Amino acid sequence: MALMAVTVAATPLVLGGCTTERRSAQRPVERVVPSPKPTLTPAELTLTPADLSRNVPLSAEVVPLVAGGKITAVRLVDDTGTLVGLEPREDGSAWVPTAPLRPQHTYTATVTAAADSGLTTTRTTTFTTSATSAKPQVTSTLFFADKQTYGTAMPVTIGFDPPIDRAARADVQRRLFVATNPPQPGVWSWVDDGSQVYYRAPDFWRPGTTISVRAGLEGLPIGREHIGDADRTATSRIGRQVALVVDNATKQMRVLRDGKLIRKIPVSLGKRSTPTSSGKMVIMEKHQQTTFDTRGEPNGGYVVNVKDAQRLTWGGEFIHGAPWSVSDQGHRNVSHGCTNISAANADWLMGVTQIGDLVTVTGTEVRLESGNGWTPWNTSWSQFVRGSALPVPADLRPAPASAPPARKVADGGPTPGPSAAVG
Repeated sequence: MALMAVTVAATPLVLGGCTTERRSAQRPVERVVPSPKPTLTPAELTLTPADLSRNVPLSAEVVPLVAGGKITAVRLVDDTGTLVGLEPREDGSAWVPTAPLRPQHTYTATVTAAADSGLTTTRTTTFTTSATSAKPQVTSTLFFADKQTYGTAMPVTIGFDPPIDRAARADVQRRLFVATNPPQPGVWSWVDDGSQVYYRAPDFWRPGTTISVRAGLEGLPIGREHIGDADRTATSRIGRQVALVVDNATKQMRVLRDGKLIRKIPVSLGKRSTPTSSGKMVIMEKHQQTTFDTRGEPNGGYVVNVKDAQRLTWGGEFIHGAPWSVSDQGHRNVSHGCTNISAANADWLMGVTQIGDLVTVTGTEVRLESGNGWTPWNTSWSQFVRGSALPVPADLRPAPASAPPARKVADGGPTPGPSAAVG
């Protein structure tokens, strides 16, 4: 007979009495929910010229358009890997090559932008420049030479042949650059017919100022018909302040250096049939000896050799030595429009003046025409800035008409192509 083993689990005996059941207290569990990681947004960056663009003008600039960040680096290399110099515009809107690009070459621009989050974005664009254009060129003349010393009224003047149409002036003006040291910012202003554009500050240049100019017009499309001819640069300085004041009423010229009178010179101006212009002019040229040939000119027809001649207008008004009119100087006007002075005074004056010095003539029968010479000081600052084809910076805009100007200064306008002197 089989036996079945049965196991009985013993149940612990619980006795009643004065005992307390101790239960361990349980603390509430805190659940920590991790914060979501912030989304880092990179800057948005697009470039011009667009990638794989062809027939890009030689005047092309690298134009980065950035949203949500700022540009931190711009680099341009040509198809040989050579680095191309770049300079940013003051407003950061574009990076301008320091020399014209070469025709039918490929360039690669690399631009990096940093977002506020710290993320960086880099874009590249590769483009190919156009061949040398067959369009007729606009001939530009920079009337500001390199390594010279000029007077405090010297405007930066650029002449154009043919003149620049109004519709194209903004594009041309954007390629005209001036830097001054110490800084003395100014504005470009066009002559009405587009034959010249001037740059000056609200007041005369301070002596010792260095002015660097670049007219970066080579390969620039100008309207539909023309293209820019060359890239021109020059750096020069401003010398001492010299000013000449000619008064027809007294027939005297006052010569001032740094505002102080250093000599009075008797003059004979243009006779009534050929009057001298009244206005603010600038000495444009200086010749120890030259020939006035007015054959074919109105009221002309003579040929004469003169010494110590200083040009004031394109129309042919000069200050020069005139030994034949010494007895008239200081008393009556006998010239064909020039300012006659004695040979000795003319020789002395040549050693005092500089190209760019201001000459003011008052009291004659006619007013100086805008553009007849370098005339940017022959108008008020408020009138001058109206000739700009681009918006004028806020700090250079004239004060409202109700507010008196801080300092009254003269003005200007030009026409290229000097004619013969008027004697």
